[in-house]
Amino acid sequence: MDLRLPDAVASSFEVEALEAVLGQHVEVEGWTREMGGIQRAASVRHLLLPALHALVDRVGFVSEGGLAEICRRLDVPPAEAYGVATFYSMIPVTPVPPATTYACEDLACSRRSNSPSAAQQAGAGSHVVPAPCLGLCEQAPASLTVRSGRVVEHRVESTAPVRGSVPQQGDETLVLLRRIGTPTTLASYLANGGYAALQRALDLGPHGVVDEITTSRLVGRGGAAFPTGRKWAAVASQPQGPRYVVANADESEPGTFKDRVLLEGDPFALIESMTIAALAVGAERGYVYLRDEYRTALDTLTVALAEARGAGLLGPAALGAGHPFDIEVVRGAGAYICGEETAIFNSIEGYRGEPRTKPPFPVEVGLFGRPTLVNNVETLVNILPIIQHGGEAFAATGSGSSTGTKLFCLSGSVVHPGVYEVPFGTTLGQLLSLAGGVSTGRTLTAVLLGGAAGSFVGPEANDMPLTVEGTRAAGTTLGSGVVMVFDDTDDLGAVVRRISAFFRHESCGQCVPCRVGTVRQDEIVTRLTLGKRREGDLALLRDVGAAMRDASICGLGQTAWNAIESAIDRLGVLQ
Repeated sequence: MDLRLPDAVASSFEVEALEAVLGQHVEVEGWTREMGGIQRAASVRHLLLPALHALVDRVGFVSEGGLAEICRRLDVPPAEAYGVATFYSMIPVTPVPPATTYACEDLACSRRSNSPSAAQQAGAGSHVVPAPCLGLCEQAPASLTVRSGRVVEHRVESTAPVRGSVPQQGDETLVLLRRIGTPTTLASYLANGGYAALQRALDLGPHGVVDEITTSRLVGRGGAAFPTGRKWAAVASQPQGPRYVVANADESEPGTFKDRVLLEGDPFALIESMTIAALAVGAERGYVYLRDEYRTALDTLTVALAEARGAGLLGPAALGAGHPFDIEVVRGAGAYICGEETAIFNSIEGYRGEPRTKPPFPVEVGLFGRPTLVNNVETLVNILPIIQHGGEAFAATGSGSSTGTKLFCLSGSVVHPGVYEVPFGTTLGQLLSLAGGVSTGRTLTAVLLGGAAGSFVGPEANDMPLTVEGTRAAGTTLGSGVVMVFDDTDDLGAVVRRISAFFRHESCGQCVPCRVGTVRQDEIVTRLTLGKRREGDLALLRDVGAAMRDASICGLGQTAWNAIESAIDRLGVLQ
């Protein structure tokens, strides 16, 4: 499409908002392609998403005039800029009221549909938009209200007596969660053992750091369980030149909220761990790709980064004289697919957040075409105990490739929802007991492990050890740490229908198996759950699921069928 905006003019408010992000240094007038305009445009393309956010923050949406001004300043074709803006659910391109309320309709919140929802409390004049999981599952039902001018309100209603987001708070055995509940200042962090790991990392040197991580047998906590030491070593071994560290904080898996708790309650842990990562792989620049729904985490992290820079812990000499390292926060804009590591790169670079075909892998060709280390927040904060106490001490907890402790996000029908930290090997039943068990007077019927991309298990799985190996042997997965509990009052057919609708909505549409498959899957699941079954529907559903799993480009399409398949085979849903 050749989109043209010849008569569109930005308002003074929009120009002022863009000036704060783009400044005069990206002014396009006077540049020609012969003078290097193409190269210049490429060098500032990464400012496209921040510019779109600036307009939404100021006036609530991206007008034609605002879009035209961005395109003029960044030398981006209007059709491309429009394509990026419309890719994200939190970048409106048509006028909206001054307040927009994103009302969660996902699994944990929808099961509370009989309660007064946060959206119903939002008040007159608020534009209510149904939204996928907001990462507030332990406080369901929840909503996020955003007002022009960056005023944000979270509204939540507890499903049970919740002792904060970390019911274990104060437990001396905690490792990753031990500072949650203390002030999020640098002084408090230092008083509670902060930056001891970085000091030891500087003594060990880059190779020593990677060796300790390899010895620890730490695997990624985002779901793929890839050996962390191997990934770090691969980035460190690349030819000299710019390298990047990216923290994946686009925690959008329905039922997951552990990274939000870490960012809001212990922001310096992420900053310190990313600094150690930069030392190990030779990076001078880091990025935190943060889902836009996490506005409290954004504010907390922004303050912490400023404190770290002021103390010389980030900046020109963060790793000693002549060794700079700094971190930039990039806000996502409402796209589940951007949790995929290569989709993050495209989003940061100012393109649609679509996954890239692999190989090449990010350790060789990642952000801005350079070697890039990508880990999620939980994986990164595990670096601190590994470096501080040694890889062997870390590996002494757990077994096999499941070493250390694991964060689990409990929600749904449990007495005390929240984030729990337990050693690998804890059984599912023990974890549920730690959370107070199933809600009073209810009977356990199913547990969703790993979120929408995970799978269901029944009550018979209570003795299953929560390890990578144990869940794999049981035909399920730990995934991102979701443990969502359903009881005898829950309509599991409606739950499965919500999962199919979620994947239909979140597919980026880049590859045919996922683009078509998620639509067909949702259509069939809807028929089966609403009593409109056609002959052969169940067999067709299995064929569609197999095609998505085998042929999709990325993990979204490859896992879109998992939970639905398990609901059919283990729970008898849709039969």
